[in-house]
Amino acid sequence: MDLLAHLAAFVAVADEASFSRAADRLGIAQPLLSRRVRTLEEHFGGPLFDRSPRRVSTTDFGQLLLPYAHDVLDRTQRLRQVARSARESAARAVGVPADCDPAALAAVIRAGAEHDVTLGLSELSPEAREAGVADGSLAFALVRVPPESAPLRVPLGLASATARERPIHLEDLRPRRGSGRPVPVLVTAEDDVPHARDRLARAAARAGLPESRFRPAGTNGTAAAALAETLAGRSLLLCAAPFARRHGAAWAPLADTALHRGYALTAAATQRAGVPGWLVRPLAVAVGARRTATPPRDAVRADARDAGFRLAARG
Repeated sequence: MDLLAHLAAFVAVADEASFSRAADRLGIAQPLLSRRVRTLEEHFGGPLFDRSPRRVSTTDFGQLLLPYAHDVLDRTQRLRQVARSARESAARAVGVPADCDPAALAAVIRAGAEHDVTLGLSELSPEAREAGVADGSLAFALVRVPPESAPLRVPLGLASATARERPIHLEDLRPRRGSGRPVPVLVTAEDDVPHARDRLARAAARAGLPESRFRPAGTNGTAAAALAETLAGRSLLLCAAPFARRHGAAWAPLADTALHRGYALTAAATQRAGVPGWLVRPLAVAVGARRTATPPRDAVRADARDAGFRLAARG
């Protein structure tokens, strides 16, 4: 027996003094309402109503039980309200790249607090971010997409121990006679995604560079170990400008924009309202994104304040 539904039938009939009006109030058929009342009477072992052709009245037994029925239903309603409030105010996990600026991530959390939303930021690999938003363990995530279709684009370049003054073409990395052994280009996990890896391999082949020139940054693709090698002059590091400059490395952009990073802010299916517009700008700053002059039509949310920072909300 669904006790709450049966108690609701009992209270409705007592309040309305009519089975037909009580059925209308609850939006159910009258025969179903009558069955629920009879089942409840059998359960409690006594009649709840005196039934006559002209009037339905609550028995003394029913009057004794009625306040308790009201209390159970009132407490249930309050419990549902508390659950709904807790659900709406619960922390929302956001998956972000591992090389974001910590100060910018603090601004993301602050933006959430200004909108009464608690955000929990998780620095994850591209694969983990995409899987997390798919299975609902993340409410939102910045997922990697090809830059030409991305509403959020981050220029990639090479960090080094010595300054470079102009954009880098991969052909510039070909070793010159007498220049010694060429240093490797380290690629972190953030850029070791299939579409980026394939594009880099094809571009390197066109530039006449061996595949071995590009290699993962350490055993787990961490940027910290790669940065240490770069600052020591033993390698170059494929990364975004904010990361390089934040750690004192020189940086120059890649001339081939097809090798740059593309991101879309994605919402899990559980986030029925999609991606909130206020979350877009601080996350764009955190990943070092540039304004997108002409974002894809389906990537624009009407509630984003700045069209240059609008992201695709997929879910």
